[in-house]
Amino acid sequence: MIRPILQATDPQLRQKSKSVVKVDKKISSIITDLKDTLVVQKDPEGVGLAAPQIGKKLRVFIMKLGGTTITVINPKILQVINKGKGVAKKIERKQKKSKILEGCLSLPHYYGPLKRAKFIKIKYLDGNGQEQISSFSDFDAQIIQHEIDHLEGILFIDKLLEQKKPLYEYVNGEWERVELI
Repeated sequence: MIRPILQATDPQLRQKSKSVVKVDKKISSIITDLKDTLVVQKDPEGVGLAAPQIGKKLRVFIMKLGGTTITVINPKILQVINKGKGVAKKIERKQKKSKILEGCLSLPHYYGPLKRAKFIKIKYLDGNGQEQISSFSDFDAQIIQHEIDHLEGILFIDKLLEQKKPLYEYVNGEWERVELI
């Protein structure tokens, strides 16, 4: 079922989410709702959606990865990977953090140049309740970190303030800088 996405001013988004004890029909229903809700987002189009954004205080999110959507339950960051081999190592020498304009469906049409870890490794349960350990890089790593922040009651604008970065609003095909207090 398509659910309304809570907006940034909603206090529910500031609460920490609870761990999922068991992947059951209730959790499967929430995952379906997340997928149904994300797929209809077109302006802007979303790449991830966390359960708190649809009013569920549970450590669950989904994200688009390639041509599929993955489910992440009870994520735990195992490692922020800043060193690699071969090409990754060369990239890491130049830039250890990824800086891509980041946005959020709870604050549509607003974006900021956040610095996030470029590589991340997490442990989580998939939608079937099976434990997974996966590494993500670049934009995918940024999505993971953004969605985990939602589970902690943190919005990307909090990170912008912390990093003293600007916020931009995209209006009628134009970028306008917004002053953060």
